Amino acid sequence: MSTSFYHRPEVAASYDRLFVPTVMSAPAADLVVRLDLSRASRVLDVGSGTGAATLPAARKVGGERYVVAADPSLEMLRVLRSKSSCALVAAQAPSLPFPDRSFDAVLANFVLAHLRDYRTAIASMVQVLRPGGRLGATTWAAGRNEFSELWKQVVGKFIPLSDLESGFRRIVPWEEWFSQSDHLQTALEEAGLADVTAERRAYRVTIRLEEYLLQRESSIEGRIICDRLGSSDLRELRREMRAVFRGRYPELIEYRRGVLLACGTRALPTVTAS
Repeated sequence: MSTSFYHRPEVAASYDRLFVPTVMSAPAADLVVRLDLSRASRVLDVGSGTGAATLPAARKVGGERYVVAADPSLEMLRVLRSKSSCALVAAQAPSLPFPDRSFDAVLANFVLAHLRDYRTAIASMVQVLRPGGRLGATTWAAGRNEFSELWKQVVGKFIPLSDLESGFRRIVPWEEWFSQSDHLQTALEEAGLADVTAERRAYRVTIRLEEYLLQRESSIEGRIICDRLGSSDLRELRREMRAVFRGRYPELIEYRRGVLLACGTRALPTVTAS
């Protein structure tokens, strides 16, 4: 299992169908509002995925021609292409193929935790901002819920949870670190942004039980499990998982998911008196 995970067609399809509507769209829309794109003419969405933040950004700036979506996964971009005519670029930070000061705003929606060298990557995002331009980022906040805890209890009967956690960290190395608001704020400030603010919001997620289990199976952790187990063990895991959850919960479940939203501004050049 490696970062090629994101280049799988089935991952892009399940991500767009199972994750974007239920847990990604609301924080992305709030991030766009916080950035205040009313005066922006050029916006870059770094790690756009299938467009959770790209599409609301395009609506705010008045048209898809003003928004560029960058993602290393061609499969993610193909899904986005089916929904939008915004410019698509197969790229990732820190190797952004844009001149300095190209954009009025940069979005990084749930992408920072995936970056191998987040310091260099964020610095590259700031570099393509014009002075006075704004960068906004979201990350998952620290926290657990009874559903994820029960899911892991069942999984632990089939593979060591330590193996699952180490496999996850190889793909998303900074998830835990960026779950703290002070870490997120510090990372943006160290990249040269001024007036950085970070806040935690809790989003209510309402989802059908079967859809939740499909979501977990399609997650990074779920894909690690699928790659590790043989077909017979995987069928047994699915059978036991559904039996345990259906025996405890109703058809519709609800929980709250914490998200950190942060924004900062690229400082204007200092003018010295002659």
